[in-house]
Amino acid sequence: MLASIPSPSNPYLDLGPIHLRYYGLLIALGVVVATRIAAIRWKAKGHDPEEVMNVVVVTVIAGIIGARLYHVITDYQRFEHHWLRAFEIWKGGLSIWGAVIFGALAVAVMCRVRHYDTLGMMDAMAPGVAVAQAIGRFGNWFNQELFGKPTTLPWAVEIDLRHRPRGYEQYSTFHPTFLYESLYCLALFGVLVWAERRFRFRRGQTIAAYVVLYTFGRFFIETFLRIDPANKLLGWRVNSWVSLVLFLLGIAWFVWAGRRPEPERTPPTEPVAARN
Repeated sequence: MLASIPSPSNPYLDLGPIHLRYYGLLIALGVVVATRIAAIRWKAKGHDPEEVMNVVVVTVIAGIIGARLYHVITDYQRFEHHWLRAFEIWKGGLSIWGAVIFGALAVAVMCRVRHYDTLGMMDAMAPGVAVAQAIGRFGNWFNQELFGKPTTLPWAVEIDLRHRPRGYEQYSTFHPTFLYESLYCLALFGVLVWAERRFRFRRGQTIAAYVVLYTFGRFFIETFLRIDPANKLLGWRVNSWVSLVLFLLGIAWFVWAGRRPEPERTPPTEPVAARN
């Protein structure tokens, strides 16, 4: 058994004069993997997988903007008198909530513009998003951020003194919440793929199940483990409240989607290659 998990001493991948942040590289890798999964699932539904690319590009841009905007708004005190830091996304600070909200809006808009099945596209993307989160969370490990309470468990993560929150300077090992969430997201991927086949989900239920299950796990991590500075409301971290609200909305969405009558099926989009 390991005594603890060491944290990387360098958040950069050095390629001669080029320094690439692992944080950004892992997010990019997550996007690539999620896109591939969505394309495979979209094709399995009888659609042209290229349609996923038509949606993903705008969705990723909107997601990054939303992720940063949410972080800056909810932790505005970090940027007071230093507003230029709001643009330094390579140093961390991308919120999944902002990414999901802005990304979902982008998917809805793009699907409407291109006349795609919006709920079907979201269902195709949902499991891949969970995998992307599992990959991206390791960026927090490289940045030594968003860890949990002090612990001496064998899988505790070592955190350098300069990264420890005020009041925790005397501790050196903490709960690796990045690892907990990453493993949870991988499990979530498996559950979503299994459940939609086992219970024959209707359109919109897979993405709703993603929201419900992810927020369930995120609530406990935010409320009982995370110790990084965060604004609170009625004694809870803002992200805990967001998790709870989205969890309830996700349940309502899941029920609504299950009772919603299925539209008449239309012939699937014929791939370009087939038409030629």
